[in-house]
Amino acid sequence: MSTPNTGHSAGQLETRGIEPVPENECRGNPLQLFWVWFAANISILGLPLGATLVAFHQLAIWQVIIVALIGAAGSFAVVGIISIAGRRGRAPSLTLSRAVFGVRGNIGPTLVSLMSRLGWETVNTTTAAFVLLALSAIVFGSPTEAKHAPLLTLLFIAIFTLLTLSVSGLGHATLLLIQKWATYVFGALNLLVAGFLCATIDWQLVFNVQSAPLSAVIIGIGIMAAGTGIGWANAGADMSRYQHRSVSAKQLVASAACGAGIPLVLLITLGGLLSVGNHDLASATDPIAAIRNMLPAWMAVPYLLSAFGGLLLSNHLSVYSAGLTTLTLGINIKRVQAVVVDIVAIFAGSTYFMLYADSFYAPFITFISLTAIPITAWVAIFVVDLIHRHYYSPTDLMNISRSSCYWYTGGIEWRALGCWALALVLGFCFTQVGSSDTTWFVGPLADSWLGHNGLGWVVTFVVAGGLYALLGGAKDRRPGISGSTHV
Repeated sequence: MSTPNTGHSAGQLETRGIEPVPENECRGNPLQLFWVWFAANISILGLPLGATLVAFHQLAIWQVIIVALIGAAGSFAVVGIISIAGRRGRAPSLTLSRAVFGVRGNIGPTLVSLMSRLGWETVNTTTAAFVLLALSAIVFGSPTEAKHAPLLTLLFIAIFTLLTLSVSGLGHATLLLIQKWATYVFGALNLLVAGFLCATIDWQLVFNVQSAPLSAVIIGIGIMAAGTGIGWANAGADMSRYQHRSVSAKQLVASAACGAGIPLVLLITLGGLLSVGNHDLASATDPIAAIRNMLPAWMAVPYLLSAFGGLLLSNHLSVYSAGLTTLTLGINIKRVQAVVVDIVAIFAGSTYFMLYADSFYAPFITFISLTAIPITAWVAIFVVDLIHRHYYSPTDLMNISRSSCYWYTGGIEWRALGCWALALVLGFCFTQVGSSDTTWFVGPLADSWLGHNGLGWVVTFVVAGGLYALLGGAKDRRPGISGSTHV
C-alpha cells in the first residue's frame, strides 16, 4: 500500500535525510498529521497526569478538563505553529533552526533536543520491557523482576527496539501508515480498559469535590503544558515538511492541537476522575502496576497490550525525529544509519537501567526533565522568529561553511543564542533538580512561588521570546541563490 506524499511508498526506505524536500514531493495533508499526533499520545500512561491534578492540586473535575484543554491541547497548538516552519522551509525543525541560531550557534539547542529524545525513548523502552515482563508472568509464570530474568529482559528490550526500528527506520511514509491504522487497534483497547476503569469511579464523591483557587488551575496548566506539547515542539517541522503548499497555517495548528488534544484530554480527565478519593495512581512509582491493580484480573492482558502499543507508537515518532536531529549535528551518515545509532543508544541505556542500576525512574526522569528549560527557550525564540521569517534558503541550510548566509558572526547569530543562554540561566534559578532521595541542584529562586510550583519554564519562555522580540526578531534574508524558492 503506497502513500503518495513523500516520493517513496510505505514499506520502502526513505533515503532523504535533513535536506529540504522538493516541491513535487510535497503532497501531504493535515489529516495525516492528525493521526500522527493522535497515535503519539494515545498511551494510557496519560492517566497519571490527570491524577496528579486532583491528588496534589485539589482541582475539581471541571477544572481538570479546563487544564487539559488549555495545557495539553494548547501546548500542542505550539507544535502546530512550529509545523508551519516545516511547510515553509521543507526541512526538519532543528535544521531550520540553523537559520535562527547560526550554523554553529544551533549546535547547543540541537544537542539538548537529542538528549531529551534519547532520554524519553529510554523511558519508553524500559517501561515497555516491564510491560512484556508482566505479560510473560501472566502467560508463562516467569519472574516480573528484570534482574531475576536477565535473558528474558534483554529479549523484550530487543523486541521493542526492533519494532521501533522497523517503522522509524523505513521513514515518513511508513510512519504515516502505521500510526493511522495502529491507532484504531490500540485505541479500541484503550477504550475497553477505560470503560472498566470508569466502573471504579465514585461519581457522588466526584461531584462533591470543591473547586480549587485560580492559582492552582494556572499551576496545573503549566504542568500539563510542560509534560505534553512542549516536549514534542521540536519535532513539529519533522513531520510537516512533506505537507502541500496549499495547507494553511490554521490547518497545521488544528491537526496538532486536535490530534494530540483529543486523546490527552480524555485520558487526563479519566485520570482525574480515578484519583478522586484514591491517590494511589498519582503517587505510584510504577503507574502501570497501579492501573493494573484497578482492573479485574482478566482485563490485565488487554490492558498491558494497550500500554505496550501506546509506548510503541510514541517511540516510532520520537526515534524518527531523533535520527533527523542526529544528522543536524553534522554527523555524515545516512538517515537510516542515524536511526540505528539512536536505537543502539536506547538499547544500551535500557539494559543498564533494568539490569544494573539500583533505581531508574526518579533520577532518570529528573535528568531528562532538565531539558524542558533549554527546549522551552528554543521554542520561544523559534516561534518569535517564525512570525517574520517566511523564507529559508535550502542551499544555505545545508551549507555549514563560512559561505552560508546563516553563518552570521563566527557561525553564530548572537542575539538568538544570547537570549537562549540568558533565559536558560534564569529558568534554572527557579528550578530544583533532584529526586526524593538526592537533591542535585537548588536554584536561588527555587523557593519562590514560581519555583515552588515548577513554573521556571514559564519564566524561560517569556524571557527568551520577549527579549528576542525586543532585539528585532528574525533576519529574513533572501539571497539570490539559484534554485531557491519562496514558500
